[in-house]
Amino acid sequence: MPRIIFLPLFVVLLSIHFSGPSGREKKSTYIVSSSWVAEQMGNPALVLLQVGDKAQYDTAHIPGAQYISLSEISTPRGEGLLTLEMPSLGQLDSTVESKGISDNSIVVVYFGNDWVSPTGRVYLTLDYLGLSDRTYILDGGMRAWIREGRSVTAEVLSPKRGSFTPRVEEDVIAHLDWVKANLQTPTISIVDARTPDFYTGERLGNADRPGHIPGATNIPYSDMVDDSLMFKPIETLRETFLHDGITKGKTAVTYCHIGQQASLVYFVARLLGYDARMYDGSAQEWSRDPALPLVIEKQAAKQ
Repeated sequence: MPRIIFLPLFVVLLSIHFSGPSGREKKSTYIVSSSWVAEQMGNPALVLLQVGDKAQYDTAHIPGAQYISLSEISTPRGEGLLTLEMPSLGQLDSTVESKGISDNSIVVVYFGNDWVSPTGRVYLTLDYLGLSDRTYILDGGMRAWIREGRSVTAEVLSPKRGSFTPRVEEDVIAHLDWVKANLQTPTISIVDARTPDFYTGERLGNADRPGHIPGATNIPYSDMVDDSLMFKPIETLRETFLHDGITKGKTAVTYCHIGQQASLVYFVARLLGYDARMYDGSAQEWSRDPALPLVIEKQAAKQ
């Protein structure tokens, strides 16, 4: 993927195209501001998706927004082997069409007043379906929207069902065998997106055994945003990746507990111009097999 050049906001927003899917290589930005969303509210191609707590959505959401839960874009409980797992193409196609998404839609994903990482999982799913060039994350989510005094509503509008043609990007998701085969590949950087206490093995989390995948570096998902849940400056994010040895030309393969936190680091990797994948099984799957190695570090994690 070519290096992304970040311009002043008004220039970036002018460069966002609406002429139809044109491939993952040609996207100019991945983040939009609340002012841009407000300007696009009359655009019939715009689809807003709120993730997070359903009660928050029911109380107040951006006018016209649809609620989407992670269960709608995950293999149903009891049918898969993992807590959060990319489901069948048929399920995904039905879900996105039910939200009003069509081939010409412009999709903006945002979180309610809480956790930011589910937006990454929704983005990853739409990327997998071939919609990455038409999908964006609202910087700061609902917090930013409200902070800037923009209107909200409790009214839920039923969208016209979309007509969507999946164009699956198979390289978005990394599977267990692929990760095992590439542990020693110099151009592959395994990135543990959990907080340092889980990375070092001090805490177990949603895993059978503690520790991290051998060779993995630690870039916590929480380091991607500031205290207001706005994405950190692009150069700060770039320095974070470079500090951990993820240089130009490397593929960043992210993982976490179950594949949610890692999706936010995946998103930022794409934002920075890296080739990126996410190991969907994450620590939950890796730790189940006692034959697969895990590294426990007793020393303090990096600051």
